[in-house]
Amino acid sequence: MTKPFLAALAMVLVLGACGGMRESQLNPMNWFGRDSTETLVPRGGWGTGTDRRALVPVVRDMEVIATTGGALLRASGVTATQGWWDVELRPVNDGRPVDGALIYEFVVAQPRSQMPVSTEPARTVTAAVKIPSPRLQDVRRIIVRGAENARTVTR
Repeated sequence: MTKPFLAALAMVLVLGACGGMRESQLNPMNWFGRDSTETLVPRGGWGTGTDRRALVPVVRDMEVIATTGGALLRASGVTATQGWWDVELRPVNDGRPVDGALIYEFVVAQPRSQMPVSTEPARTVTAAVKIPSPRLQDVRRIIVRGAENARTVTR
């Protein structure tokens, strides 16, 4: 009975000493170093948020499809080569109508490497955006702008 008691007493004393040696290398909690917080944010921040996408060269067609909650605007355009990506119908004036016109810019991101020209169907990009009913109340026409042309739908 004395042997287990002495072993337990020795363990209590050793563990009690670890609390007093908080910064010691004998403490197992210090063996792997301190916690540190790392971040993936670059030193100067993520940038100014400028959109570097270009207008699609030619807007081929567009259509407005009525939905229960408003309308769906779909447009297709043709780029100079294949590989253009990040296609979007970007609203002008925060998506509010200007003189009864809702204006969107058809933007695309440039390919990251040299791409072949190929056929027109291979170079066609399509984008769509949902327009809610409250935004359509004062709208008489919707315009989609490209670099060389623009398409318009009127009511």
